[in-house]
Amino acid sequence: MILAVYKIFIREWKRILTLPVHYVVLLVVPVIICTIYALIYNNKFAQDLPVAVWDESHSPLSRQFTFMLEETESIHFTRQVNSYAEIESLMKKGEILAAIHFPPGMDNDIKSRHPTTVTLYANAASLVTSKLIYKDAAQVIITAGSGVILQKFVKKGMPSGQAMSLVLPVNLHSWVLYNPRYDYQAYLVPGLIAVALQMMIIMVAILTLNYERNTGTMEELREQAGGSASVVIMGKSLAHLSVAWVNYLLVTCIMFPIFANGLLATNWPLFVMYTLLAIACIGVGMLVSSIFNDVMLACDIGLFYTSPAFVFSGFTFPRWGMPWFDQYYAQLMPFTPFLDSLFKVYFMKLPLLYCYKEMGHLLIFIVLTFPVAIIVFQRRLNKLAVQHA
Repeated sequence: MILAVYKIFIREWKRILTLPVHYVVLLVVPVIICTIYALIYNNKFAQDLPVAVWDESHSPLSRQFTFMLEETESIHFTRQVNSYAEIESLMKKGEILAAIHFPPGMDNDIKSRHPTTVTLYANAASLVTSKLIYKDAAQVIITAGSGVILQKFVKKGMPSGQAMSLVLPVNLHSWVLYNPRYDYQAYLVPGLIAVALQMMIIMVAILTLNYERNTGTMEELREQAGGSASVVIMGKSLAHLSVAWVNYLLVTCIMFPIFANGLLATNWPLFVMYTLLAIACIGVGMLVSSIFNDVMLACDIGLFYTSPAFVFSGFTFPRWGMPWFDQYYAQLMPFTPFLDSLFKVYFMKLPLLYCYKEMGHLLIFIVLTFPVAIIVFQRRLNKLAVQHA
């Protein structure tokens, strides 16, 4: 049986290297997709976002605030405006993403400890950039405003410690963990590449069995496997798993060192979870391929199944915030448990022990899909043998 599996393995590799529907999707497209995704987010951070300033204070303090805001990573003042209408017009034209308004008499209000309002107008249609601008602006305004009051107390002779306790009675220290600089490339690219690889593995696996009939090689496959569906599926699955490993090495040993300054090939937990993802995807593809003889119908089912994986996985919106039926649908795709494990082993650098639930979830896909695929495909081989008897 081992020799028969090996023959099917070699035979499948030859098909992968000679059939365009195989080698284009498995060996050419991953290189293109990885490069495109990496280049899209090559800047890593959202920096120097265009912001306008509306200064009605015209004071040394407002100019100091403006200078401090300009020194942040996300804010870059590109326009000076004189009205809300002008702010709205520039946002609609896409020339600015936010605007800061310093009200008249701001200096006197702050120094006399009267309430004053510095307004941030942010274009929340761009959700991520507006939050980044708000984070930097809030930090500067609160810190700088408190500093002005602190200086006033100290000049009046109050001890600095007592002055600090009046200005900031509660100290808040925030620590942003695992992606402290909000690196787009480090966060988005691994997930995008993983979901693309899931789609490619499943779509090609869908063609592994029923495409044999289109190429007129089904009888040859049956004879070489000795009429055993388990030999066929095992040999083909090992071939496609080895291709998945090639793509893993491409991503971890070439793409990430070039674009993300990190070598991930030594991340053993990530490799284990990726391997389980690949086997689960191959199992899903084999199951669909064994059930549906029509290649186009099988591919349509595969596209319908894999296309929403990124949306439902919780990568951009938490699954607990989705309707219950969407949460259940998300669990029907191998990418969902893999993504949960990706956060643990890639971002948080946790050992594999923390991924036992995700491993169990992926093993369920494997245990359910391969036996059913073998049973269904064995019936097809038996019918083929009767026809050629």
